[in-house]
Amino acid sequence: MTIVETVLVFALIPLAIYGVITLLTLRPKATRITRYRPGQEWNYAPVWWSANPGGLNADHHVESAPASGPTARGGARGNW
Repeated sequence: MTIVETVLVFALIPLAIYGVITLLTLRPKATRITRYRPGQEWNYAPVWWSANPGGLNADHHVESAPASGPTARGGARGNW
């Protein structure tokens, strides 16, 4: 194997692969996507997401806490 072949295999080919990945990552189309900025009006319908879709009830709202008060203790005050 000559020095030129060694340089091509171990240097130029990996650099070419990195260059192609860089060009695909930094292409101008990706920077032209309109993005939401704070303060802009949101013109899209709300999307509700649940990690457990089976846990949603029929009308898809979160059930409120029981009327007897909270059952969990602790929190920021440290009352355990």
